Amino acid sequence: MGYVYVLVIKVANQCVISVGALGELVFKKGIYAYVGSAQSNFHQRIKRHLRKEKKLFWHIDYLLKNKKVNVSKIFFKKAFKTEECNIATSISKTGKATIRFGSSDCKCISHLFYIKDKKSLKNVLNKLIEKRNAF
Repeated sequence: MGYVYVLVIKVANQCVISVGALGELVFKKGIYAYVGSAQSNFHQRIKRHLRKEKKLFWHIDYLLKNKKVNVSKIFFKKAFKTEECNIATSISKTGKATIRFGSSDCKCISHLFYIKDKKSLKNVLNKLIEKRNAF
């Protein structure tokens, strides 16, 4: 068993970012939630997400490398990888999906969501994530 996590991401100003095979995507100013998992080396994965300089591998790398984008909070819990999709599905009901972002290896519509209502996200995370921790 590893960890499943949600990065709460702040985009300071609207920006257009080329995201690998997804092409150029517009990210509106505001709050996003990204759902990921690390079945091993959890702390290294989170530290990698927080670094600006890194080899671009995952969709999230392209977004987090941008100067206008920062991780503001990290929620996580010990869980099997399948929980990642359960959480993404729950967040999809309160956020607007960035289609296929972070979900190339599953059937989810996305693992990145634009959050219009922070209170709804907080409610979802409180129900789904047993430990509400900042890294």
